[in-house]
Amino acid sequence: MARRADFSINTIIGANTSVSGDIETGGFTRVDGNVRGDVTVKGRVVIGEAARMKGDVSGTVITIGGVVYGNVLASEGLVLHSSALVLGDIITRRIQADEGCLIHGKVAVCSTEESWTRAVSEQRDAQGIRSALSSFSKTYGQD
Repeated sequence: MARRADFSINTIIGANTSVSGDIETGGFTRVDGNVRGDVTVKGRVVIGEAARMKGDVSGTVITIGGVVYGNVLASEGLVLHSSALVLGDIITRRIQADEGCLIHGKVAVCSTEESWTRAVSEQRDAQGIRSALSSFSKTYGQD
């Protein structure tokens, strides 16, 4: 039985909206405003052209037209429009990048389940190390 794609939008963060904090949703999510925090979606994600995000984004298929300052984890695919700017690492199974988009970070396109699992694990390990170093710096006054 073929799985029918669900394109109904479950969550919208509008153009004149700012959110500070992590967001977890269960379905299609569209961001057109400003988000400071991680966005974790069990479905599709659209980051609109006017959107500005500081935090990691994860979902099945992610489309970016705005700015993401954080890592992108797209389990099925990633589409970057010409207006997209990603300042962070990308892990995905498929990528489509329009001419003019900008990426500053590592890009891993994983063709096998093994390479996907390894790339995600390495990213989480690196995030844990960065978090520990950040906590150490705050505790002991290092900059």
